[in-house]
Amino acid sequence: MEKLVLLMVMFATCCATPQDLTGKVFVFPRESSTDHIKLVTSKTEFNSVTVCLRFITDLSRNYGLFSLATPSFSNSFVLFKINSEDVIRMHAMDGGTDFLSLSFSPNTWHSMCATWSSDNGLGQLWVDGKPTIKRFIKSGPMTGAPISILGQEQDSYGGGFDSNQSFLGMITKVHMWDYVLSSAEIHRYVDDTQFTPGNVFNWRALEFEVTGKVLMEEESKVM
Repeated sequence: MEKLVLLMVMFATCCATPQDLTGKVFVFPRESSTDHIKLVTSKTEFNSVTVCLRFITDLSRNYGLFSLATPSFSNSFVLFKINSEDVIRMHAMDGGTDFLSLSFSPNTWHSMCATWSSDNGLGQLWVDGKPTIKRFIKSGPMTGAPISILGQEQDSYGGGFDSNQSFLGMITKVHMWDYVLSSAEIHRYVDDTQFTPGNVFNWRALEFEVTGKVLMEEESKVM
């Protein structure tokens, strides 16, 4: 019987079905080297990337917001808040650049969209609907089965987590596209009005796995 229960749990973990998380938020309530959300996709090649999400935290130290690793690059696409209050570091295929002079008030909800194009290697951030300058990171297509994580930053493919870089707070409305979203679409995402859902990760049909103490709550209870 114990073996049967274990097999059932393993099957449920590896074969999670997409869920509509409209009106939900992920809650990361503690500093940890284990707690995270793994996002699942069958796509293995990306010529461009756009990731959008909303988050709230009171952390002043560094933390990972979004971490996508492939077998070739542990930092295939990463959004990382470094210790300085106003800097986000974006990685693409282990290249990286810092976006400066941003503003993240603590205990306040913020929206962030990040774009990167493999053709020219340019990355750009949109924070609370305002675009940054574009910065060169690295060019060339991103290939290989991705492991995408919320709440931790991968120093190796699917692991290498550090509690001192873990995210504490709440994350919601996560979407990812395999192309650079237009400024009009990004504004529609920020305003939550008739935007095109992500074709890699879609908050309204999200396939994910939970490890550790990450909770899900109604948006109305935390906003």
